[in-house]
Amino acid sequence: MATESSEGEEEGKITGGNHVLIVEDDLRELGKKAAWSVSSCKPGNGVGSLRDDNLETYWQSDGAQPHLVNIQFQKKVKLQLVVLYVDFKLDESYTPSKISIRSGDGFHNLKEIKTMELIKPSGWVYVSLSGNDPRETFVNTFMLQIAVLSNHLNGRDTHVRQIKLYGPRPNPIPHQPFHFTSREFITYSCVR
Repeated sequence: MATESSEGEEEGKITGGNHVLIVEDDLRELGKKAAWSVSSCKPGNGVGSLRDDNLETYWQSDGAQPHLVNIQFQKKVKLQLVVLYVDFKLDESYTPSKISIRSGDGFHNLKEIKTMELIKPSGWVYVSLSGNDPRETFVNTFMLQIAVLSNHLNGRDTHVRQIKLYGPRPNPIPHQPFHFTSREFITYSCVR
């Protein structure tokens, strides 16, 4: 359902949402390896609320749009999926309606890779970072920026309840072309 926009980034629409977070086993959560910051926040509703695994708390921006969440890593990571928890039923005009995801080495060279329109989302919203080419299954980056470009009902500030980042799980044996799934298979993975 994604369409190509004139600037070259991918744009799509997402409706609904999932109330249960479901992620494939071959992905791992990478958000804990990053330094998180936001462009602005109301007191008590800061960046910590995005990562506390509590759906009752939320980050609330305080200022002019776009509202930014900056996620910086010490070393380059492979990111495949961004998952946000937003709820139109609870947050109404504070719910994001259009988001942009940007990637780069730092603030100086961020490039927009996805633009998504959210239509009254309620629950976990999945945004794949895969490109149009089937070989582009992930983004290799030092920094990811999530920008809330607009809110539902022309709201000014935004609420985002949770953000999770997922990347491919590394192969337990370096330079091993096969992915063994059990400890017993790994034991017999090399020929003597």
